[in-house]
Amino acid sequence: MTPTLRDQFERLALRLAELDATLSDPRVASDIQRWRALSREQAEVRGIVDRFRRYQQRERDAEAAREMLADPDMTEMAREEIDAATADMQQLHSDLQAALIPRDPDDDRNAFLEIRAGTGGDESALFAGDLARMYLRYCERQGWRTEIMSQSDSEIGGYKELVLRVVGERVYEQLRFESGGHRVQRVPSTESQGRIHTSACTVAVMPEADEAEEVNLNPADLRIDTFRASGAGGQHINKTDSAIRITHLPTGLVAECQDDRSQHRNKAKALAVLTARLRDKDRNERAAKEAATRKGLIGSGDRSDRIRTYNFPQGRLTDHRINLTLYKLSQIMDGDLGDVVAALTAARAAEQLAQLEAGNG
Repeated sequence: MTPTLRDQFERLALRLAELDATLSDPRVASDIQRWRALSREQAEVRGIVDRFRRYQQRERDAEAAREMLADPDMTEMAREEIDAATADMQQLHSDLQAALIPRDPDDDRNAFLEIRAGTGGDESALFAGDLARMYLRYCERQGWRTEIMSQSDSEIGGYKELVLRVVGERVYEQLRFESGGHRVQRVPSTESQGRIHTSACTVAVMPEADEAEEVNLNPADLRIDTFRASGAGGQHINKTDSAIRITHLPTGLVAECQDDRSQHRNKAKALAVLTARLRDKDRNERAAKEAATRKGLIGSGDRSDRIRTYNFPQGRLTDHRINLTLYKLSQIMDGDLGDVVAALTAARAAEQLAQLEAGNG
């Protein structure tokens, strides 16, 4: 264990003593909200400190066993103890590193998933439809619930734009790395010469804001327009002006919803999407500042980044951020994203551990 990590655990031990003393103060117990927050922190820190003390104990056990090696009668038992202590220390070290990785408070949130057709015209819109199907299948496999917030259909199929709300356990944590440019290479159905075309879509995944955060939008900053909703090709025309478009004047961000016949529900949905977009904009700006001083392994999350290529002729998916290549494209397009998500999550954890080891965590 590096001196840097050891120092961090010793500081946590001091923090635990501080928390124990604070929680024994009757004045803190009278503030139930503060008491609960401190109690949660105490339980978390105590678990880490207990593991660190166990690690230190096994260090002492191994050192004592090494001293026993000088005694011929104790050599075999000493070696067994050294092996056991070393194995325990390796496991504890791994557990302690994982415990130090800072958790994103948004990881537990539901998320909005936006898919937009990009370069490539009709083929891009069709690919947007394929991506939508892939994500919907993945959500189904995870037991998550999905809801269409807004959609703009393409005339030949697929989507110009689709916004989904995904509800479930740890949604944002697993979908967060999907944000970015997705490129497809394949022969379009409209291609008579059999030539491979390249087109692209952009995907954005944004954590859903709490209801309390939504209220913080200043009404003076919003322009709310109503209009008559209509489906693709003029079908399912809504006879009332129930569709809602909300513009956030300071930033120019826009969200609209026309999927519900209720103007009130459309407004609520559009506000929820707008709030998520505003939070995402703020988050990306902060990430850009951090990336200016340190280039992250997973990248800045800039949606202009080409993060992934779907090569249909070769049945290949490549994630360019971590040089991951999988030859199981048909399964992935059917929602089998588990290997991709696991690889990206592991890469992020490895990068964070490297920062901790270097003392930059």
